[in-house]
Amino acid sequence: QVHVVESGGGSVQSGGSLTLSCAASGNTWSTYCMGWFHQVPGKQREKVAFIDADGGTTYGDSVKGRFILSQDNDKTTVTLRMNTLKPEDTAMYFCLVKPRIWVAGNWQCFDRDFWGQGTQVTVSS
Repeated sequence: QVHVVESGGGSVQSGGSLTLSCAASGNTWSTYCMGWFHQVPGKQREKVAFIDADGGTTYGDSVKGRFILSQDNDKTTVTLRMNTLKPEDTAMYFCLVKPRIWVAGNWQCFDRDFWGQGTQVTVSS
């Protein structure tokens, strides 16, 4: 089991900035692939940004150039810096954690998902 703790979020005016943080912990694995997804009512959860097993980061098209995801050296915490926020960024944001495992000489993200409970981000125009 992996324990996921999210922090940050809130309300901001268009053009402002917010920071989200996510910390993972557990007894089975020690390092993690981590990132953020967002969801609005009636729609599927979509990727915002994610750091894979090798430290590579991918971003959703709508946030490229505005959001920055970083991970600590212990690979247990990620921070999402959201800049130049737009009203369409308004959503519930969820942290996704996948255990990082060593397989055949490479680090990989284990195919098991652990989600946080979500934090609301509201951007007013």
